[in-house]
Order: sequence, then C-alpha cells, then structure tokens
Amino acid sequence: MTDTTTLPEARSLPAAGWAQLLLAEARMTIRDTSGLILPIGMPLLIMVMNGLGDSSDQVLPSGSTVMNEILMPLTITMVVALVGVVNMPSFLASYRKYGVLKRLAVTPARPVTILVAQGVVSLAQVLIGVAVMMGVGMAALGVTLPVSLGWALVAGGLLVAAMYAVGLLIAATAPTVNAGLALGLGAFFLMLALGGGFGPVENLPDVLRQAGELLPYGAGNAALSAAWIGEAPALADLGVLGAWTVVAGGLAGRFFRWT
Repeated sequence: MTDTTTLPEARSLPAAGWAQLLLAEARMTIRDTSGLILPIGMPLLIMVMNGLGDSSDQVLPSGSTVMNEILMPLTITMVVALVGVVNMPSFLASYRKYGVLKRLAVTPARPVTILVAQGVVSLAQVLIGVAVMMGVGMAALGVTLPVSLGWALVAGGLLVAAMYAVGLLIAATAPTVNAGLALGLGAFFLMLALGGGFGPVENLPDVLRQAGELLPYGAGNAALSAAWIGEAPALADLGVLGAWTVVAGGLAGRFFRWT
C-alpha cells in the first residue's frame, strides 16, 4: 500500500497572517544581536573613523569630497552586502535545520512566504542602516544627498536585488547553518577586497581590478559613486547588477531546498 500525503490547497495569506509573519521575523532578527548590530554598526564605525581623518574633506576633481564620492557609496554597499549575503542566508539555513520550511510545506501558506517575510525584514535592516549612516554623516561629517538622487535610487535598488540574489543562492546550496555563514562571509570579504573595501581599486593588479568590476560590490559601489556626484552610472555597472540578479536569482530558484 502506497502512503501518499495530499497537501492542502495553497491560498493567499490574509493581511493579519502576513502581519503576524512579519512580526515573528522581526522579533527573531532583533533577538539575534550580532546579526542586527553587525550590518549597521560595522559600516557606521568604518564611515565615522574614515570621516574623522583629514583626507575626508579633500575635494576631488569632480568637485565632491572624498567623504561623499568614495566613503558613503562604499559603506552603503557594505550594509547591503552584509544583510543580503551574510545575514539572510544564515537565517534561512537555520530555518531548514530546525524544520521550519518543512513544516510550512504542509500548510496552506506554503514556505515561500517565509522568503518574502525574511526579504521584507532584511530590507528594513538595510534602510535603517543607510538612514543611520546618512543621519550621522549629514550631522557631523559633511555628507550630502546624492546630486542625482534618482540614479542613486536606481543603483541602490539594483544593488539590493543583486546582493539578495547572491544571498538566496548561498541559502539554496548551503547544507548547514555554519556552511551558509562561512559561504556568506567568504563571498562578502572577496567582494569587499576586490571592490575597494581595503583600499583604492586602482592599487589592485589589473586582473583583480577587472574581476572586482564584474562583481555586484564593485559595480554597485561605482554606480552609487557616480550618482553621488551627479553623473549617470555606467551602463556596464548597471548591467552587471542586473545580470547577477537574473542569473543568481534563477539558480537560487532552481536549486532551493525546502527540507
């Protein structure tokens, strides 16, 4: 006799159900102190420490300062990368470990709802992190809004999409929580090193510099930097972000395991 299980018919969650799910995700994120402080505190600390140096007020050929053209785009990119590539995969891997996704698979809600809820909560982390940095920067370090605010929003949106796609791909393939965290941190530091996080990209060998330009960190940083001084981001940088979103997101959807 064959044992078969009939799953309940999928249906949309009511508004109250979504509210409870988002609240539960937010509570779990807040309880993870390191996961909450790291993506906001680390970039803020780096921005402040660099902003207190004499070189932050230096005026570049574009007419902007080092603080606005280099440090702000770099730290915003860092926030998005930490949340999307490090935090989110580790959360989703822990859900798989403890059977959360498996249990949701036999409910009308379906486990994809947890991905949406985690994405919303992660995006809130990004927005809070950027808002805190902008507030501190504008109050104490001479930071100004991007001259091309519209292009900055476009570049930021593509950056978020690309980093989240990479994070979902890590979550899809990581067999354990520790593996997800290790892969996320490895990807983050690799992109940071090749994207200017440890020094000007001009100091890197040509091969490494070109490799960094093809990663979402380098492309996103360059696009935000251009928008900050009033220029349209290079189509190549926007194309890199779009390509990572489509390719990494597609692979994540193909290989994501719920159990």
